[in-house]
Amino acid sequence: MQLQHKLKRKLAVLAAAGAALATLLAAPARAEYPEHPINLIVSYGPGGGTDLTARALAPFIEKYLGNGARIVVLNRPGAGGAIGFAEIARAKPDGYTIGFLNTPNLITIPIERKAQYHWTDFDLIGNLIDDPDSFAVNTSSNIKTLADLAAYAKANPGKVTVGTTGIGSDDHLAMLLFEKSTGTKMTHVPYKGAGEVRSAISSGEIFMAAMNIGEAWAYIQAGSPMRDLGVMSQERSDIAPDLPTFKEQGHDITMSSLRGIGAPKGLPPEIKDKLVKAVRQAVEDPEFRAKAKSMYAPLRYLAPAEYQAELQANETLFRDFWKATPWAEH
Repeated sequence: MQLQHKLKRKLAVLAAAGAALATLLAAPARAEYPEHPINLIVSYGPGGGTDLTARALAPFIEKYLGNGARIVVLNRPGAGGAIGFAEIARAKPDGYTIGFLNTPNLITIPIERKAQYHWTDFDLIGNLIDDPDSFAVNTSSNIKTLADLAAYAKANPGKVTVGTTGIGSDDHLAMLLFEKSTGTKMTHVPYKGAGEVRSAISSGEIFMAAMNIGEAWAYIQAGSPMRDLGVMSQERSDIAPDLPTFKEQGHDITMSSLRGIGAPKGLPPEIKDKLVKAVRQAVEDPEFRAKAKSMYAPLRYLAPAEYQAELQANETLFRDFWKATPWAEH
C-alpha cells in the first residue's frame, strides 16, 4: 500500500509538470522589442539641425537595437516645438514613440504659457548635441562685426529683423540678451525651423538669423550666402575656431541648445534600458561621430541622470531669466 501511494504521488507530480509545460508551449511567445517601427518625432521642420541629426542617427539606433529595428522620422513643427513635444508626452509609453527634446524651448514654453507638457513628463534617454548660438547676416550686408550690428540697430530702431525658431527659443533669448546688452530694439520673426530661417536670410527676407553655430556653419559650407558674426560660447567653437565669441567682442552672452532624446513617461524598464544603451552606443559609434563632424553637429552625450540634472538647472536659470526679461510676445 505504501509503495502504491508513493507511485500515485509521483504520477500526480509528473502530470502537473506536464500540464504546466503544455500550457507554456501553448502560450504565444512574447516577441522581442521592437516588433514594429518606432516613430522618432522631430518638433521642427525638415532641413534644420535637429532633423538632420535625427536622420543621421536613426540607422545607428536601429543597428544597436537589433531585432530588425526600424525608425521612422516624423516632423511635427509649430508653436516653437510645443506641438511635437506634446505629441511625444501624450503617446503610449511602449517604446514605439520617442523624440528629440530641444532646450530651451522644452523648458521655456511651459514657463511662458500653459502647455500640454513639462520636461518631467518624459523618460529621458540621453542627450546628444550641445550647440551654441550665433548671429549671421547675408554676405551682401555691410555688417561685419557685432559692433557694426549694434551701431546699425541703434541708428535704425526695429529695422533689424531677426529670424529664429520660435518664441522662447535659444535664438529668441539670444536676441533679447543682445538688445539688453546694446540698448537696441530689433524685430523678432519666428519660423518653424532653422531650414526656414536659412531660406529667409538667403533670400533677404530678414536682416539677420539667430541660429546655432553648427546649423549656421553647415549652411555656410553648403553655399548659403551667410556671414557669421560670433558664437555664444565661453570659448571659441571647434566647428569655427576663427570665429570670435560674443564675449571677445564685449558682450558677455552665452546661449546654446541641447538636443536629446526622450519618450513618454512610464516606459517599461527593460525597454528603456534597451533604448538608453542603443542611443549611447550610436553616439559612440565612430562612423556616426564622423558623420556628425561632417554635419558640424557638436556632440555632447549625457546619460539620463546627467541629462536630468542639466534640465533641472536650466529650468532654474530660465525661470530667473523670465522674471528679469519676459520673452512673451503679444
